[in-house]
Amino acid sequence: MVEALCALLFAAVGWRMGAQPAALLWCGFAASLLALSFIDWDTTVLPDNLTLPLLWAGLLAAAAGWTAISLPTALIGACAGYLSLWAVYWLFKLATGKEGMGFGDFKLLAALGAWLGWQALLPIVLCASVLGAVVGIGMKVGGALREGRYVPFGPFLAGAGMLVALAGTPKALEWLGWS
Repeated sequence: MVEALCALLFAAVGWRMGAQPAALLWCGFAASLLALSFIDWDTTVLPDNLTLPLLWAGLLAAAAGWTAISLPTALIGACAGYLSLWAVYWLFKLATGKEGMGFGDFKLLAALGAWLGWQALLPIVLCASVLGAVVGIGMKVGGALREGRYVPFGPFLAGAGMLVALAGTPKALEWLGWS
């Protein structure tokens, strides 16, 4: 199943990017997001040995001109992605005394910001939050989510990031009525 999904993602990247060398880089982006999604779903961990190289690859790709965004936009995207979820984490922890998400989620959103720019962060977080809530409520109602357990956020961040990457940030902003 993972290989079939990866092949579909590669085909979507090829369709979106066309026959250019940068498409191979974006295939690596897609494969990384897919791997991170399955790992987080199974283990509730987003490993640094995948999130951090994804972050650095996004910054290097922007520096080399292989993405549609500039290096300053990628840097701001990485910082804003990390800090936005870091702030949510601490606000939640201060209000409830509990941890609401893991640090891997911060790093994944930082990586998405590095690849797609700061403008893509809000559509990614909104889409991921809505999808995560729908799945979580569905699992709770269906009995698949026991008390004290939670649904990892990483797969929804990754899915929303891939959606924005394929559609393009301007299109994602247009869907939200912000263009």
